Amino acid sequence: MHNTIPELLAPAGNFDKLVTAIHYGADAVYLGGEQYSLRARAGNFDREMIKKAVVYAHDHDVKVYATVNIFAHNRDLENLDDYLRFLQAAGIDALIIADPGIFHIARKKVPGLPIHLSTQANVTNFASARFWQKQGAVRLNLARELGLEEIREIRRHTDMELEIFVHGALCISYSGRCMLSNYFTGRDANQGDCAHPCRYSYQLVEEKRPGQYFPVEEDKHGTYIFNSKDLCLLMRLPELIAAGADSIKIEGRMKSIGYVGSVIRVYRAALDWIKMQIISGNSLEKLVLPQAFSNEIKKIGTRDRTENFFDAHPSNEAMLYDTIRTRQGYVPAGIIRSVDPLLIDIRNPIERGDRLEYLGRDIEPTPCIVVAMKTQEGKSINRANPGTKIILQTEPVLNGALEHSLLRKNMEGI
Repeated sequence: MHNTIPELLAPAGNFDKLVTAIHYGADAVYLGGEQYSLRARAGNFDREMIKKAVVYAHDHDVKVYATVNIFAHNRDLENLDDYLRFLQAAGIDALIIADPGIFHIARKKVPGLPIHLSTQANVTNFASARFWQKQGAVRLNLARELGLEEIREIRRHTDMELEIFVHGALCISYSGRCMLSNYFTGRDANQGDCAHPCRYSYQLVEEKRPGQYFPVEEDKHGTYIFNSKDLCLLMRLPELIAAGADSIKIEGRMKSIGYVGSVIRVYRAALDWIKMQIISGNSLEKLVLPQAFSNEIKKIGTRDRTENFFDAHPSNEAMLYDTIRTRQGYVPAGIIRSVDPLLIDIRNPIERGDRLEYLGRDIEPTPCIVVAMKTQEGKSINRANPGTKIILQTEPVLNGALEHSLLRKNMEGI
């Protein structure tokens, strides 16, 4: 049985999200540069910011992995050697690669840099795992289309590191190899520029009956026939750890800072709880996370949750057919930039009387009420808007609040 608590790997779409992920307990972060990354519209990092990110992360004993995971065309290889050498000099801890050509070049040009195989490479069996191990990969980010038994079988046949996506958006194509974006918008998903047409609303028309729309719609707006719920394996972590997961990965380089921090917080608390149970002598595979964890994860995101392939092939229950997203009961309110006074960087409007929750490292949030707000110049205000910084007074007072922590707003009942 595998009892080692896995690495918690967090998305870092920009430097601010990197800081927040580290604050909430990430063991490692993954980021993309301005080239070669499968999230072209994330904030991404120029070379100076990559160096800054590595220094900050390493100062906090956190590893940094760089995504070099596009499917490359000939033109993409022109500056690759220089970029790989830069990443090595910057102190990146590993490369995340999908394309065999990029993989081969990296092995030759920066042989000292570990390579993690991207989920885009679609490893779904132990023979493929062995192949990539022979090529020199040290870690596999397994395909999202695997169930628990398949993960166990791959673990039995290889001793290399296994990384599992446990939370975030799902693609209706095979681990991201979708061409709809190309057809509809000219934006190439496999070059990091997906327009996410799987979230669009659709109606059905037969080619010989133009203008005649067939009744596939779930409501008057059409049907979201490709719109998957988000992956969530939080409550299955004990089984995943027992199966031999070395790293659990959160999707979300393009998600908000509130989303990233909130999700990392819950998974960190869950891993810490599991670790304490193991130390106490409890059987890992029999552990059941307390309801508080489920309650917290339900407050995050807008597309509901599915366990995808974990137990069986997903059914129509894994899709959101009637809406692009579900209603949010909670939204990010702001980020604490300093604690004396309590300076908040506002992300959603808040007003006097609003119910907020402070998100510390414990799984239970701290509720409070907004009783007063001031500008940094000392002017009292009744409403604070996104993009501003305000001095916040709450009841009860948030004693012990930490810089970089999040506040969220309770929208239920509004």
